[in-house]
Amino acid sequence: MEAPRGARARTPAGTDDHQRHGRPHRAELDRRRAEPVDGQEHHRGPRPRHGASGPRQRHQDQPSSRDRLAEALQAEDELRNPRALALPDWGALIQLADALVAASHGEFQGWGSVVLFAACTAARIGEVSGCRVGDIDTANWIWTVRRQTTPAPGGLVDKGTKGKRARQVPIIEEIRPLVAQRVLAAGPDPDARLFTGPRGGRISTAVLRDATHWDDVVNKLGYEHLRRHDLRHTGLTWFADAGVPVHVLRKIAGHGSLTTTQRYPHPDVRQITAAGAALTAHLSVLRAPRTLPSLIAVAR
Repeated sequence: MEAPRGARARTPAGTDDHQRHGRPHRAELDRRRAEPVDGQEHHRGPRPRHGASGPRQRHQDQPSSRDRLAEALQAEDELRNPRALALPDWGALIQLADALVAASHGEFQGWGSVVLFAACTAARIGEVSGCRVGDIDTANWIWTVRRQTTPAPGGLVDKGTKGKRARQVPIIEEIRPLVAQRVLAAGPDPDARLFTGPRGGRISTAVLRDATHWDDVVNKLGYEHLRRHDLRHTGLTWFADAGVPVHVLRKIAGHGSLTTTQRYPHPDVRQITAAGAALTAHLSVLRAPRTLPSLIAVAR
């Protein structure tokens, strides 16, 4: 996708580990240039020249203008009711994952795995990309979320989670075979990434979008509103509907504020009537006589 004409080229900048006087080491820049950017395999044509007046190509890992507009339009709805952005059920999630794989170059199965894992763990796509083999506890089936992949000038980089602290997330039975397969495929190195693109590079929400033709796929499925981040809303909504207490849901989500988490639980009519019945039962116990009547009183 091309940026507007006349846009200035981005100047590469380094990460905290490679900065000196505000500039990255040359070795770090060389490594970033050499690192594959996944999701572009279907673009086989020549790249546009960067002349003085020619168009400049947008970095693959930068958000598109459509994404920025969609995020702006949905920000208010997300704050009010993130449940409205979630997929309805497991069947819809499987259908989405399969359709994205089918639309990708070479029908890369890894994209479907990323989608399933993100939704079932209520994680951000960047956190899925940052997941390493050593973060997965297959004895208790818990993922310790420690880092996320984010776009930066010069390429994708890993940094701490949005909440600046690690959190633990359960790995449900439905995706355990998938996770076990990924762990075996990654090998014994605990620092190996659990999920990568088809060429072994980092992934981001923009990479996932372009590699799977996300916008076209979700439109065909009738989910025009659906963004990659809505996989996280889907997981949190499903956890809430399963009856996970809000204080536990907050830990799984890594929310800094309980108010944010409280937007996910949605008691239905049955839950409300059950709550009334529970209170009635409680009050009945309080109204019951504390001692049994004496035998003399009964005889009279």
